[in-house]
Amino acid sequence: MNILDFEKRKLNQQKISMVTCYDYTSARILSETSVDILLVGDSLAMTLYGFENTLSATLDIMQLHTKAVCRGAKNKFILGDLPFLTYRKSMSENISNAGVLMQAGAHAVKLEGAAGNTDLITRLTQSGIPVMGHLGLTPQSIAMLGGYKLQGKTASAAEVLKREALLLQEAGCFSLVLECVPAALGKEITESLLIPTIGIGAGRFTDGQVLVFQDLLGLNKDFKPKFVKTFLNGFEQIKNSVDHYVDEINSGVFPSDEHSYQS
Repeated sequence: MNILDFEKRKLNQQKISMVTCYDYTSARILSETSVDILLVGDSLAMTLYGFENTLSATLDIMQLHTKAVCRGAKNKFILGDLPFLTYRKSMSENISNAGVLMQAGAHAVKLEGAAGNTDLITRLTQSGIPVMGHLGLTPQSIAMLGGYKLQGKTASAAEVLKREALLLQEAGCFSLVLECVPAALGKEITESLLIPTIGIGAGRFTDGQVLVFQDLLGLNKDFKPKFVKTFLNGFEQIKNSVDHYVDEINSGVFPSDEHSYQS
């Protein structure tokens, strides 16, 4: 998949699939799947590093993980998240920061919100850096949003999101993520745009869907928001496999002759 395929997918009503990916091994696995996009998301601050929110992701961290994913999945469209405040500085710094992820191997970058970002998006696209927008629940603004809550619930809030979606399209975004908005609003925004929408907790009428890799595999047993569907009970399967390994050590079954070198 390349940047030109996004508009084609929307025109042909073909859904777009995206999943987060943070490391080489996961990228190797995902490279052999039919998923369209791998997002090196700043959600790694929570999923991999155990922080309470995404604000602790730094550009250095994002660069490191983007390089790892790109090495493991050379056949996928790789999207890199611009972390907190790295695109809210001077124009030259913002462009340089986006360039860091592109030089790490990403095919495009993602940033959150429309207010204060449209001029940058235009400059980035003019500089050869494709940009995906992100509206609704924008985790980097969690302090302002007052928590992880459904966005666009009121008529006035919905109107703001609809206007912002059009602004992002006009600024040059090739696509945008809609996170945690009512399904009806997700549908309305999707139908109003020429660029595709990718939803997470935004209903089934968006042009695509994204989930966190660890969530869809059921690796976080205590994290079950409404929008997550698990496709594997990964937590229990991995736990049981490790316990089985320990049992075989304790019983002397492992290592057997098959797994031992002979002189």
